[in-house]
Amino acid sequence: MVMKGDQTVYDVVIIGSGPAGLTAAIYTGRAKLRTLILEAGVLGGNAALTDLIDNYPGFPFGIEGSTLMDNFWRQAERFGAELRWEEVREIESSKGTILVRTGAAVYQTRALIIASGARRRELQIPGEAEYLGRGVSYCATCDGAFFQGVPVAVVGGGDAAVKEALYLSDIASKVYLIHRRQEFRANPTSMEKLERNPHIEIKKDTVIKSIEGGDLLKTLRLRNVRSGEENLLQVEGLFVSIGLVPALGFIGGLLETRDGYIVTGENMQTSVPGIFAAGDIRSKMARQVATAVGDGALAGIAVTEYLKE
Repeated sequence: MVMKGDQTVYDVVIIGSGPAGLTAAIYTGRAKLRTLILEAGVLGGNAALTDLIDNYPGFPFGIEGSTLMDNFWRQAERFGAELRWEEVREIESSKGTILVRTGAAVYQTRALIIASGARRRELQIPGEAEYLGRGVSYCATCDGAFFQGVPVAVVGGGDAAVKEALYLSDIASKVYLIHRRQEFRANPTSMEKLERNPHIEIKKDTVIKSIEGGDLLKTLRLRNVRSGEENLLQVEGLFVSIGLVPALGFIGGLLETRDGYIVTGENMQTSVPGIFAAGDIRSKMARQVATAVGDGALAGIAVTEYLKE
């Protein structure tokens, strides 16, 4: 740690407390680097909101996402990492000095790891914003308990959507899974469970035109993309699971990106010296907890070597 006047200069600031960020903190903490993690949402990120993580090595029967991420944090904390609940609004880099601005403070750091992940994509249809928190949700494990014994819908065609439908089938009276195509992108194991579940009804080739109701959501207006036919579906909840978009509003034009994701080298170094990126925010092929952990480990090692030099 370096002190400059009354300003603490951190060795490394990590934006995001998901699998990549927490893993990086474990490595930088063990290297005796003063490490600060900044998190605007949930400790553990999207991984913590996953009901069951079934493909992370070492847990043959799966593990709850929140439990796994809590274990990650406890390990990072043991090595001295600090955690503050602040949203990053801007980053700057000039002559070897990196500034990280939040709504509460400005942090100076010798190195920066961006592990802010990605947020849920929105449908951007009439009623979506109006009924957010009044029937519309982006996280079944967060809000599913509010829909005990009532009909709900999930929209999406990937693994996340199928898992949310399966999770909700034990809570809601009925789950409608709405997908705009014929084929799903979810893995075959999840699809087998879905098709055997008597509480789930699949609506293919269907999009949601609008979300309607009174004080609370009551109706979805659907359209069949093949026939053009429209009809109404009575539900009390809608869970949107149509993919992710990178959480990168704070970088401006500072870093090189590809399709909205940060471009890095093999050592997680970005286009700006001293700034690294890891996890779902990085331009890469796969976005899994295991790949995020690998990214975080490499970023932590690379930062340690960078600061030594």
